[in-house]
Amino acid sequence: MKARIRAGTRECVVDLDRPVSLATEMSFTGQSPSHFGAPAARSHALLLPGFSGSIATGASCNCSTITLTPHCNGTHTECAGHLTLQPLDAFRIVPLGLVPALLLTVAPDSAACAGGTSMPPPRTHDRLITPRLLAAAWSAQTRVLAPVRALVIRTLPNPQGKLERTEGVPPYLSPEAALWIVERGIEHLIVDLPSIDRIEDAGRLAAHRVFFGLPAGARELDQARRAQCTITELAYVPDAAADGEYLLELQVPAICGDAVPSRPLLYTLEGQSP
Repeated sequence: MKARIRAGTRECVVDLDRPVSLATEMSFTGQSPSHFGAPAARSHALLLPGFSGSIATGASCNCSTITLTPHCNGTHTECAGHLTLQPLDAFRIVPLGLVPALLLTVAPDSAACAGGTSMPPPRTHDRLITPRLLAAAWSAQTRVLAPVRALVIRTLPNPQGKLERTEGVPPYLSPEAALWIVERGIEHLIVDLPSIDRIEDAGRLAAHRVFFGLPAGARELDQARRAQCTITELAYVPDAAADGEYLLELQVPAICGDAVPSRPLLYTLEGQSP
């Protein structure tokens, strides 16, 4: 189904039947993403007296129990409650409907070239996403919806690498890059990384704090100046999706918690008129 909508100052045609999914597949029988030392997501038949939970073992229907850690086991959307004493449910602040978004591809800088003030300092072989990289990719887009509320950052060029990157230190955002994103009014950030911060950073989570407007060391939810914002990590951006503007739909279940499994969808803008 195609719909004509107004995005910013433009009228666009969107095919609502053909979105691009940015979610990694969470399989319980094969290799699935798992980070930070967490166990892989698991699924097993529900066992109750007189019920085996599996048709294969004689049950009337299949019924499974799933165990997973949203932050570690696949595409997930998180909120400022990730860093605060007071709870905040991510699903309650995920925007309803379509949000103007921009997809950018960047090749992370080596630590030697990145500069900046990441804390702790980057190690020799670290790779960072910096303001310079983001500015160059953004400026290459000649037409951008106003205002852009969501930013999708793709760092790997091939699907296999995205799905199998489970060892070593993945790229991450410098605090300056997070600030650059905030200054452009981005409220919803999607990355194909396990975290926007270094996997081992002595617990500082500097980029997270900058994005959520939470001062270093602060733990109170009312100190987060951008508590309406979300970060989606471990996304999978297909190579076929070209850089440029889209409409984003963040699909999440109504499960309480600071992070929930998610399926971000990008809708291509097929036609535009002023």
